[in-house]
Amino acid sequence: MVLITLSDNGIETIKSNPELPKKEMEFVNRWKAESFLESFYISVSKKDAVLIFKDKDESATRELIEALPYFPYMAQIEYHNLNKQF
Repeated sequence: MVLITLSDNGIETIKSNPELPKKEMEFVNRWKAESFLESFYISVSKKDAVLIFKDKDESATRELIEALPYFPYMAQIEYHNLNKQF
């Protein structure tokens, strides 16, 4: 699971560039289609997101996150290894 918080300046940059959200969602949609992104949640403020991956180790997950168009605007990224219970 990856928890992401965007910086305040990043939010402003993203809002002022409508192509950035489109590019970001292309990654998310491709990962979902390739079946290794299990869930994607975004806060109402659009400042925070939770991505739940499957069949990817932390190293591979870090590479995926670092490839995102929003990566330069991320203030905090937390990686958590979880075991699914149900």
